[in-house]
Amino acid sequence: MLDIAFAKATLPKSGVLAIPLAEGAGLTGLAAALDEGLEGALTRAMEAASFTGKKGQSATLLAPASFKRIFLLGLGKDSVSARVAEEFGGAVQNALVKEAEATILADTLDASLAAHIALGARLRAYRFDKYRTTQKDDDKPKLSELTLLVAEPAKSRAAYAPLAAVAEGVELTRNLVTEPANELFPEEFSRRAEGLKKLGVKVEVFAKKDLEKLGFGSLLCVGWGSARDSYMVVMQWLGASGPGEGKKAKKAKDPIAFIGKGVCFDTGGISIKPAAGMEDMKWDMAGAGTVTGLMAALAGRKAKVDAVGLIGLVENMPSGTAIRPGDVVKSYSGQTIEVINTDAEGRLVLADVLYYAQQRFSPKYMVDLATLTGAIIVGLGHEYAGMFSNNDELAEKLIAAGKETGEKVWRMPLAPLGESYDKNINSEIADMKNIGGRPGGSITAAQFLQRFVNGKPWAHLDIAGMAWAAKDTPTTPKGATAFGVRLLDRLVADNFEG
Repeated sequence: MLDIAFAKATLPKSGVLAIPLAEGAGLTGLAAALDEGLEGALTRAMEAASFTGKKGQSATLLAPASFKRIFLLGLGKDSVSARVAEEFGGAVQNALVKEAEATILADTLDASLAAHIALGARLRAYRFDKYRTTQKDDDKPKLSELTLLVAEPAKSRAAYAPLAAVAEGVELTRNLVTEPANELFPEEFSRRAEGLKKLGVKVEVFAKKDLEKLGFGSLLCVGWGSARDSYMVVMQWLGASGPGEGKKAKKAKDPIAFIGKGVCFDTGGISIKPAAGMEDMKWDMAGAGTVTGLMAALAGRKAKVDAVGLIGLVENMPSGTAIRPGDVVKSYSGQTIEVINTDAEGRLVLADVLYYAQQRFSPKYMVDLATLTGAIIVGLGHEYAGMFSNNDELAEKLIAAGKETGEKVWRMPLAPLGESYDKNINSEIADMKNIGGRPGGSITAAQFLQRFVNGKPWAHLDIAGMAWAAKDTPTTPKGATAFGVRLLDRLVADNFEG
C-alpha cells in the first residue's frame, strides 16, 4: 500500500519532487522559491521543453543540484477540479513508481484538492501480486511513501480521511474481482463479506437451505449444475438511525438498497460459452464485488445514511443436474420463468434478490449492478455503464455523480410494463421467459428485472463494459476497476446523508 503523508509547506533540500502547474500560471509558492534556489533551472527546463502547463503535459529534470529528479505536470487552463487533481496524483505515482519515496509541492492548492491528489495516487498504485512468486525486484514498484507539502496539513488530513475509506472500498472490490474462481467461490465470497463486521456492518449469510426455505427458485436454479452451493449475503450499515444493541437493535429506516449480481464463474451452463475468453468470466461477480466494496466505504467513512447491500452468489456450470433450456422455475415473487438460455443467468439471480430487498426493507431507492449483457458493450463500448431507470430523479442523481467521479453512466430506454420491449419476454407457457432475442438485448434484460421491482424507484446499471479495463487509465491500472464504488458513494454523499 502507498503511504500518504501531509506536511507543512517548507522547501525540501533533496529527493524526488513533483510539481503541479496550471496552464499559463507560472511558478508560484514553493515552486518559485525552488526555481530561485536552482538559479532559474526550472524556468529554463520549461522553456526548453515548451512546457506551458497544458493538461497532461510533463517535463523532467534529472539530478538538478542536490535533487534526484524534479517532475512537472500540467493541470490545464481550467479551474482545477477534484477529478483533475486525482488524475495528477495518478500520473505522479505512475511516473515515479521506481522511486522509493517522493514529495509533491501542493502548497498552492486548497486542502480538498491536495486530498484528491493523494486519492488519485493511491488508486493508481493498486496492484494484485498475491499469486506472483518469481517476479524480479526490478519489475516491482518501489514507491511506498508519498508526502504532500501543503499550507494546512491538518485540514488536508481531515479531507483525505473519508477519501481513504473510499479507496479501501475500491481496493476490496478490485481484490474480489481479480481473484480466480477456484479461490473465490460463493461460500468464500460470503466469508469475505462477513469481514465487514469489523467496520460495524451487520452481515447475514443465507445458505442454500435458507434460500430453499424462502423459495428462491430463480436464483437457486443457476447453481444447480455446480458442486458449489449458492448463497445470498445481506449487509446493513445503519449510519443514520444507529445500530443499537440487543433488543434495542434498530432496523434500517427508508434505506437505500444496493443489489449486486455475484456469478463467481459463468460458463454459460448448458448454453455454454465459447472457450476463447471464458477465463474472463471469473469477474462476472463484479456487481456483487462493487456492492461489498461500497458497503465497506460507507461504513469506513461513517456515512450518515441507512444503506443495505444484498448480493446473490452462485456459480453457473454445466452438468447432469444443470438447468436446461426450456425448464420453468418459480421465483421468490411467485412469478414463473421459462429459461430459454442458461447463459442469461444474472437476471435470474437478481430477480429474487431485488424482490427480497423491497419486501424486507421497503427501500426508498434501489440500485442494482451487474455485468449483465454483452449487448451493452456493443452499444456503449467501455466508456459508459448502461443505466436503466423507472425514476427520473434517481437517474439524474446517478448521472451527476458519474460526472463528478468519472464513473459515467448513459441512460438507456426502459418501457413501462405492457409496451413493446416488455412484450418480447412474454412466454407461451410461463409468466415470462428470460431472454427476448438478440435485438435490444440489454433493454429486454432490464425489462425482465423491472418485473420484480413493483414500481419502486429503481435503477439498473449494466457494468459489463466497465468492470475490467484492458489498459491503464489515470487512476486505474489495467484489470479490475471497481466501477461503481465511487459512483454510488458520491450518490449517497450528495443526496442521502442527513
